Amino acid sequence: MDLNAALLNPLKKLFKQTAIYGLATVLPRMISFFLVRVHTDAMPPEIYGELAVIFAYFAMFNVVLAYGMETAFFRFYTKSDDKESVISTSLTSILASTMLFMVFSLLFQDGMASLLNIDPKYIKYVIFILSLDALVIIPFAWLRANERPLRYAVVKILNVVINFGLTLFFLLILPNMAKNSPESFLAALYKPNFQITYIIIANLVASAVTLLLMLKPYLISKYTFDKKLWGEMMKYAIPVLIAGVAFTINEVFDRVMLEALLPEDIANKEVGMYNACVKLALFMTLFSTAFRMGIEPFFFSHAGTENPQKAYAQITNYFVVLGSVILLGVVVFADVLKVLFVKNPAYWEAMSVVPIILLASFFLGIYHNLSVWYKVTDKTRYGAFISVFGAFITIGINYFFIPYIGYMASAIATVMAYGSMMVLSYYLGKSRYPVPYNFRKILFYLGVSIFFSVLSFYVFDRSLIIGSVLLLSYLGLVYRLENDKLKQIFLRQKN
Repeated sequence: MDLNAALLNPLKKLFKQTAIYGLATVLPRMISFFLVRVHTDAMPPEIYGELAVIFAYFAMFNVVLAYGMETAFFRFYTKSDDKESVISTSLTSILASTMLFMVFSLLFQDGMASLLNIDPKYIKYVIFILSLDALVIIPFAWLRANERPLRYAVVKILNVVINFGLTLFFLLILPNMAKNSPESFLAALYKPNFQITYIIIANLVASAVTLLLMLKPYLISKYTFDKKLWGEMMKYAIPVLIAGVAFTINEVFDRVMLEALLPEDIANKEVGMYNACVKLALFMTLFSTAFRMGIEPFFFSHAGTENPQKAYAQITNYFVVLGSVILLGVVVFADVLKVLFVKNPAYWEAMSVVPIILLASFFLGIYHNLSVWYKVTDKTRYGAFISVFGAFITIGINYFFIPYIGYMASAIATVMAYGSMMVLSYYLGKSRYPVPYNFRKILFYLGVSIFFSVLSFYVFDRSLIIGSVLLLSYLGLVYRLENDKLKQIFLRQKN
């Protein structure tokens, strides 16, 4: 078997894993995507903006409460002979930290609400949801580490189905029942102008059911706590935590800064419009996330094989090829997608950010591929440094330019942050863990896709006809140059 054939076998397995985790990731997020339509139909931008800020805090606290333990669990579970000790120590750590957070947060909930500028009537729900979500971190990581994606997929999908179903009931069905049958029992549950609370309750129920379904590791664990192992895991995890906090700042902190830096009378409305239109970049996010969930175990499991760098380089090449098609495709059909998923015209003013956020998500996906060098060499401190660098760019651009150009500053900050992280990761890694990336190919596909996207969206004013021609031309180019190699990966070839 030649080297290329040897490389294709693990690549085939990678793409199969990516497809399965893609199912586990794409379906729940697609269902969540439809919630954008439900939310924006039921709420004006200013109320949706208030909800967006709350969910931004959800994202940031989720990272803090995980404190890098998920990634540390992957690393130590993969290389340890005593896997039970890794599981037990990780579960004990997460359980103890989550209980401490919940107790102290409930004791000081009014101060927490004031600090975060969240209405006190929501804060108790927020604390419980954060605690429930933290407790399932290690059980879900265990499923991924043991390659049980179907179980993972079922629970993840059920979580979103429950959330989606309850949200539909609270925002659409219940108001109609109250209007048409005001004397009914269920109609008595309806409260006007209660949308945010209803949405948070739906999330709380979904999180509680998810924990119940993932309780088994907690029930069978012996709760042995290896202090030495925990210390080693935390040494690995702390840089991941720092990187995670910085990364979350890049991802969602712009909503908080928009609310803080814009005039009070327009702040939540601007946040609402921006947050809704940013959701149209979900297609790139879905692709990048599914790909990352497939490659993360692959990176670790193949780090000790012969010449893993060549496989890593090929993975990045294929990511760029497929991602560039998604970038151009979403840009071309942006006006079609907005009618489907953000039907309320009150939100469309912020459509100008869509191509920028799509490109930012693409850069982020490339960065995750390039980050293999510090993950497999246990140099996660570099990941923290890179993410912190991006966070400074995010905060700086938002702080100085939001007062002048509003949410456009947030979009520009996002693409600048992820673009700089991508470039910085490559330059830091090329001397520490050289990977033979084909940058001529990467820059070619990326450049042509960006150029066609700019033509379609900005130059030709989102003309669907011209955009479709550009997209078909690009697909033809990809087919001509990559047909044989993509067939080798996605189709079984006869020997």
